[in-house]
Amino acid sequence: MAPVCRLLISVTLLLLISTFSLPDCNFPAVFNFGDSNSDTGGLSAVFGQVHPPNGETFFHFPAGRNSDGRLLIDFIAEGLGLGYLSPFLDSMGTNFSHGANYATSGSTIRRQNTTIFQSGYSPISLDVKYVQFSDFLTRSQIIRQKGDVFKNLFPKKYKFSSALYTFDIGQNDLTAGYKLNMTTEQVKLYVPDVISQFTTIIKNVYDLGGRAFWIHNTGPVGCLPYIMDTRLITAAQVDQHGCAAPFNGVSQYFNQKLKEAVIQLRKELHSAAVTYVDIYSVKYSLIAQAKKLGFSDPFLVCCGHGGKYNFNNAKRCGSTKMVNGKEILIAKSCEDPSSRISWDGIHFTEAANKWMYSQIADGAFSDPPFPLKMDCHRKK
Repeated sequence: MAPVCRLLISVTLLLLISTFSLPDCNFPAVFNFGDSNSDTGGLSAVFGQVHPPNGETFFHFPAGRNSDGRLLIDFIAEGLGLGYLSPFLDSMGTNFSHGANYATSGSTIRRQNTTIFQSGYSPISLDVKYVQFSDFLTRSQIIRQKGDVFKNLFPKKYKFSSALYTFDIGQNDLTAGYKLNMTTEQVKLYVPDVISQFTTIIKNVYDLGGRAFWIHNTGPVGCLPYIMDTRLITAAQVDQHGCAAPFNGVSQYFNQKLKEAVIQLRKELHSAAVTYVDIYSVKYSLIAQAKKLGFSDPFLVCCGHGGKYNFNNAKRCGSTKMVNGKEILIAKSCEDPSSRISWDGIHFTEAANKWMYSQIADGAFSDPPFPLKMDCHRKK
């Protein structure tokens, strides 16, 4: 065997031994910051519940999630042995003892100069989420001191420094530019500012005691039926797996800058464990291997109405119309959501989310390559 091969094998074995000799972190809580990909009911609490058939597979009723069932963040919570995260904005039946979810559908890192009614983007940008978290950290301890039921519904102080902080946000910052008819190059120009604002929030959470960060990059925007249906895409711009290459190029540029920022954060935040998770590669792999993995056409939307992909931007999942004075559901769910990857043209089905979790839980797409349960360990 060549010396180089022996060296590579030795290094790999040392990495495996060192990784699996580390103890699990036993995170007592999770605090999540994100958009609709991880929103468990934040936007619904403010602007009204998502419509049926959302939630039909697992919860059997709309549960604030843009999916037929569980999201990636739900599987993360399950994997850590915790309950599902209650939305910070929901005051009904909430239990924050094991963390809180600050994600809201339509959220961006940067503030948008528009209203949700005009553009669909949430007014709750990442800086607002940070303010919510900061206030929660302080007030939760005051409320716990009241005793009774309050004591058990809010996290103990130590959980904030021992918690896992998850981030899955940035996709809407890219699509916001497209809604303003910007070119891909114009969108790229403001990405550094988006990343700068993102790193500021990470540092702020660190200053409040956060130490374990699990950061998802953004997915392949050019593989979303929503983008493929609403944007002008030429045949030459479609890649070998059917996605719109220019839009994926912007996602990749964003991810490149995000990874550079994460590397810099590790240098500055000496006591933090900052993990970069390549969710882009996971989602793109799912699209590319759809049929091999048991899914049907990766672009065929499960819950929609008409069009090439069963997607109509004006009649999204759950849309209804009046017929003879009766409200009729026209954007229905498909017969078997577990056979589809795309739930509504923008978000994923529970089956797709479950598969994605199986790919990232062991650290195979993480840098450093620690499993989720060991995310508190810093890269030496």
